[in-house]
Amino acid sequence: MQDRLTALCDLAIRHADAPAAASIPRVGFHVAQEAAATASPVLYRPMVVMVLQGAKRVLIGERELRYDTASYFVGSVDLPASSCIIEASTGTPYVAVSLALDQQCLADLMAGNPGAASRETMGFAVSPVTPQLLDAWSRLIGLLDTPADIPVLAPLAEREILYRVLQGPQGDLIRQAARVEGRLAQVRQAIEWIRTNFDRPLRTEILAEVAGMSVASLHRHFRKATAMSPLQYQKALRLQEARRLLIAQSDAARAGFAVGYESASQFSREYTRMFGAPPARDAVRLRQAEIFADEVA
Repeated sequence: MQDRLTALCDLAIRHADAPAAASIPRVGFHVAQEAAATASPVLYRPMVVMVLQGAKRVLIGERELRYDTASYFVGSVDLPASSCIIEASTGTPYVAVSLALDQQCLADLMAGNPGAASRETMGFAVSPVTPQLLDAWSRLIGLLDTPADIPVLAPLAEREILYRVLQGPQGDLIRQAARVEGRLAQVRQAIEWIRTNFDRPLRTEILAEVAGMSVASLHRHFRKATAMSPLQYQKALRLQEARRLLIAQSDAARAGFAVGYESASQFSREYTRMFGAPPARDAVRLRQAEIFADEVA
């Protein structure tokens, strides 16, 4: 598999910034020339990530994951996280590709290949790469050399990647991403409400009503899917947004109030706990180092 990984890595590096790369629907490329000294906040969308070179460490709620060329990441819900590239250099950069999950494509695949009955799982996981999955990625990324074939052949390669994941150890996880009913679908409703209203006070009774669950059931299933409670999820979104605001301005109190904090001291305390430095000092460091990014692959 190493020869195929090397060939794919070279192909991705060559085309990462080319127009053809942007023409493959739902596919993203990420190349980094050095490891990061500090983790960056990101929002993981439902997707599959394949590392072609290097390694990354990710903290999601209470769980820490590592994925590299021997493993792939799958997420079925939106997840605020902190990520850090831990293996990369100028000569051997970190290279990864991601495929955003298409709910309709998954539903079509499941209709023809229902598989075993789904069991409730976490909303994210890392699993070993198989030769079959790597072959499917090769067919998709190989289209960068023949961009005229992308409109016809990319959907076929995308379906094959999703099919291989469905047949693998995370099949239940990815099946849940396509379902419009069930516990994970209810959790997604709660997540959407929090994302839309992250700057407002969170009342779990209202959130449970939005999700169609009891308060106790919401807490249990929400934590299982995201490795955090609804309040922790909201706090992560608030602090990530505050960090974005601080990149453009140095007024920490104003950033805290903008994301829903009523107490400047509480905002500073929670920000420091999450990012390792007080807001104003962290903003200066971020602007100097330019380490804040939206990239998640």
